[in-house]
Amino acid sequence: MAKWIYKLATRDQWEAAQTQGVFNGAPIDIEDGFIHFSAGDQVEETARKHFRHVDSLLLLVISVEMLEAKAQPITWETSRGGALFPHLYCPMPIDAVIAQANLAMDDDGYHQFPALPDDQ
Repeated sequence: MAKWIYKLATRDQWEAAQTQGVFNGAPIDIEDGFIHFSAGDQVEETARKHFRHVDSLLLLVISVEMLEAKAQPITWETSRGGALFPHLYCPMPIDAVIAQANLAMDDDGYHQFPALPDDQ
């Protein structure tokens, strides 16, 4: 099982979550009824596919252990290309986020990612 999962959120979305104490999700999450996350080997493709040209994008690093202790278990469900993606069917407590990074964007609108922690 993964130690960390990742959420891409705009700075405005994350600031609102910090005010509320929980992250209720981006508009697509609210529409779908769950919060979409990515595993380490999925998050860059998620950014390329869904967040190209999105300004002020943050990479949130979430501790699965902390999240599941404070919310409910992550559900891994089939999505893009048949891969399993982590989903959460309740608000995410903000203290499950153990790190965040601002993602710089290149001239083509793609985000540049830092090295992700080893998930072993």
